[in-house]
Amino acid sequence: MPVAEALSAVAARSVVRSVWRRVRRWLVRALLVALIGPFVLILPLNLIQPPTTSIILWRTGQRLVAGKRPVYPRRDAVARDAIAPSLRRAVLAAEDDRFYLHFGFDLEEIQNALDRAKRGRRLRGASTITQQVAKNLFLWEGRSFVRKGYEAYLTLVLEVCLPKDRILDLYLNLAEWGDGVFGAEMAARTHFKKSAKRLTPMESARLAAILPSPRRWSPMGGVANARAAMILDKMRYAAPRE
Repeated sequence: MPVAEALSAVAARSVVRSVWRRVRRWLVRALLVALIGPFVLILPLNLIQPPTTSIILWRTGQRLVAGKRPVYPRRDAVARDAIAPSLRRAVLAAEDDRFYLHFGFDLEEIQNALDRAKRGRRLRGASTITQQVAKNLFLWEGRSFVRKGYEAYLTLVLEVCLPKDRILDLYLNLAEWGDGVFGAEMAARTHFKKSAKRLTPMESARLAAILPSPRRWSPMGGVANARAAMILDKMRYAAPRE
């Protein structure tokens, strides 16, 4: 091999090694940010409300494209004592009645969902309230393995950093309750013309009933009628804690 070609090959390998080292450094940094960043963002949520969320920003983009007004969804975060206890119980009954018994993942409900799928029924999601908070705060819509895997990690971080009652507070102030409607206070004012603190048990059950599809279902619609009756029945008993 001529000397010039040999030197060129050595130079090329050197460039490749240099580029790979840079890529590796960036990958390590990105991994550290993905692992440590959630702790930095979540720990302050013990004291403050998040100013916005990924799902709110996503809806903002959708509303902008669709020409809806206001472009930014309506939301009014409130303290725990400004939300009717009946709404807290209704949401637990509808979405995650074992919330206080698991560490972010309801293994019993996951197994039930898998059993239903084996019997030929549609595989229904078994997301807990903590998982939904993780998704609403940080993630994009979709069902990729990368997204689900990172959702699982964020769920664990939330459970480590925040007490259960605080996670539920966040959920009630972040949940989507209609087209451009986020949080319990705005949901109560939009659908029932009153504050969240004044919601009745039936109104709470109706709001909880539409959480799986809040932009398609109305709290006064047929689906809410059917689901609210079942939710009210579960609300007669305190959410299990042990």
